[in-house]
Amino acid sequence: MSTRVAVVTGSNKGIGLAIVRALCQQFQGDVYVTARDSGRGQAAVESLASEGHKSMFHQLDIDDLDSITTAATYFRDKYGGVDVLVNNAGIAFKEASTDPFDVQAEVTLKTNFFATRDMLTHFMPLVKPGGRVVNVSSFVGSRTLNKCSPALQERLRSEDLTEDELVGLMQSFVQLTKKAEHKAGGWPETAYGVSKTGLTALSMILARRLSKERPGDQILLNACCPGWVRTDMAGSKAPKSPDEGAVTPVYLSLLAPGATQPQGKFVSDKEVQPW
Repeated sequence: MSTRVAVVTGSNKGIGLAIVRALCQQFQGDVYVTARDSGRGQAAVESLASEGHKSMFHQLDIDDLDSITTAATYFRDKYGGVDVLVNNAGIAFKEASTDPFDVQAEVTLKTNFFATRDMLTHFMPLVKPGGRVVNVSSFVGSRTLNKCSPALQERLRSEDLTEDELVGLMQSFVQLTKKAEHKAGGWPETAYGVSKTGLTALSMILARRLSKERPGDQILLNACCPGWVRTDMAGSKAPKSPDEGAVTPVYLSLLAPGATQPQGKFVSDKEVQPW
């Protein structure tokens, strides 16, 4: 029987590192730290080792398609696929950022939506039967959805929303920001929020596809909010520690064999949330 493997993107620090730490304790198999920077990734592995946790490292920059395909080939060849995939890598501009909104929109969606979609495109075929896929989204995404125009809300909540249509909506948002027409187009003024709205909607689309195309494989795919966590991204005032933020992503990563729910849901504090 082949060794099981869990892969966590953007996991050299913060919530990602905390997810790896918890999986090292609870997952039966190899657990991989991945990061853009090999030095920082190796340092994370050494830091975990000093705590008594055995992890491994593979370079992975989700903004670089070659890096994604190289990693996908590695996990396919070495493990025959992946058992757990946690898409944690993401970015957010600081509130004090002076970058123009259209720049923030393009950069934020490039990583949080389009690059994460690239990860899913290349890794979903590698997810083994009984596998678990967790996309780290945010409650900011559901709040943002509620601030969209009624027409956008209807499409983004629709069970017949396709991946191509969703991609078109995300591209449209970025293009509208360049002309300062996004509000007229029904979008609120939050690039991070729109990126996470898109990621949660994508998670629901892909879960429906899994149920249709691989019904017997019992793969569960969900989006989640780790909560407001003290990280470089969220700041020092957040109430949760990274280990507390890892609880829900790890819960979804380790859903019991044979479980059928949650599937295609948005989960926070281990509870399915309205969308």
